[in-house]
Amino acid sequence: MQNRPDCVALGTRGSPLARAQAELARRALRSAHPGLAVDVVIVRTSGDRLRDRPLADIGGKGLFTRELDAALRDGRVDLAVHSLKDVPSRPPDDIALAFPLERADPRDAWIARDSDGPDTLARGAAVGTSSPRRAAQLLRRRPDLRMVPLRGNVGRRLDKVDSGAVDATLLAVAGLRRLGRAGAARAALEPDVMLPAAGQGTIAVAFRRRDARARALLAPLEHAPTAAAAAAERAMLARLGGSCRAPIAGLARAAPGGVIALTGLIARLDGSEAIMLSDRAPAGDAAALGEALGARLAERGGPGFLPP
Repeated sequence: MQNRPDCVALGTRGSPLARAQAELARRALRSAHPGLAVDVVIVRTSGDRLRDRPLADIGGKGLFTRELDAALRDGRVDLAVHSLKDVPSRPPDDIALAFPLERADPRDAWIARDSDGPDTLARGAAVGTSSPRRAAQLLRRRPDLRMVPLRGNVGRRLDKVDSGAVDATLLAVAGLRRLGRAGAARAALEPDVMLPAAGQGTIAVAFRRRDARARALLAPLEHAPTAAAAAAERAMLARLGGSCRAPIAGLARAAPGGVIALTGLIARLDGSEAIMLSDRAPAGDAAALGEALGARLAERGGPGFLPP
């Protein structure tokens, strides 16, 4: 922890995308607080070290946040930057989240050599993805496709397509743009083709819940529409008990009249069945909206629809 009042330690994972997102947060803090020194601290996480197995098999989303939470608790960092979609829907009680940056494009990007979307892939083509959400929606649309497990950073996944190891893959549009690699995408898939992950495109900054200084530093940066969308999507996810094995998607967007509109989806792992529902509510009731939509999805799916 920095003892100087004019300095703050900002923790991040070490991947190129994580560092790019930390730089965005650093600039925002410096802009809001002239004279504040922001030191970026790299914290290596289990999720970065263990790349050869599906995330669900090695601990789920917590692998990307556990070490950063520990760094917050022991004072090595004052703030920690995350991709919101990597943060468990129920974070530890002593950790709070802020949303100091406007959400970027939440859509999924389609990466392929000879195809501009799922419908134009050759029959039986291989798609590299370890995301149950992406796999289930693709198989719902194209049951002939082969899903090939693929994890790792953006560069590694792009290389797998370039080398022909897989015919296509999907990445977040926001991540590609933050890395300056938007040109790698053949198309951005609309939500009616591929509903994004809850929180996709959103940068969250974690801090110790009782740290009044951190809260004060972040308060003037809070982007209210992004925070409302995050509240709706994460409440839905929490109500569904979403794990890394569960194909769950959700997207909340601001609508006219101070309203927020939320669409949620649950699906079978093999894509044989999917349920999509939408609802809207005043932005101030975003969390209640997410909770209610999650309950409706769970009721429609019934026991055993989603894997534990």
